[in-house]
Amino acid sequence: MSKGTQMILGATAIALLVGAYAVNNLGELASFQYYETLGEFRTAGMPSDLVRVHGYVADGTIQRSVEAQEVRFHVQADPPHAGAPPGETLAVIYNSLEIPDLFKDGAEVVVEGRMDPSQQAFVADLVLAKCPSKFQAEPNAAAKAASL
Repeated sequence: MSKGTQMILGATAIALLVGAYAVNNLGELASFQYYETLGEFRTAGMPSDLVRVHGYVADGTIQRSVEAQEVRFHVQADPPHAGAPPGETLAVIYNSLEIPDLFKDGAEVVVEGRMDPSQQAFVADLVLAKCPSKFQAEPNAAAKAASL
C-alpha cells in the first residue's frame, strides 16, 4: 500500500470517528435547558412542567426540617445586598437536606422543579448555588482611576 493511500485511509477513519462522536452528542445539546428569571416565570403563568428558575435566596427565609427531610425558602428577583426591596418572592420546597455548601441567605440560586398549586409553592428537585462574585479579582488601580 502506498503512502498516499495510507494517508487517505487514516484521514477517512479520523473523519468517521469525529462524525460519530458529533452524532452521539447531539442529544445532549438538545436537552440543554436554560433558566428563566423569576419575572419570566411569573409572566409565563407559572407552568406546571419542569422548569429552571433563577433568583436570590431572600434573607431570613431558610427553614430546615429534619423530620420532614426538606428545606423551605423564598427566592426573589434581585440580590438582597443590592438594597432594593425584595418585591414578590417565590416559595420553594426542596425535598432533601443535601443542599449546596454555598446555599445561604442572599445566595444566587437556580432551582429546578415544578409549581405545585396545592402547596402554593415551587417544589424543587435540584438546587444549584452560584459562587459569590466577591471572589472575582478587583480591577487594578489604573482601571479604578479611569472610571472616576
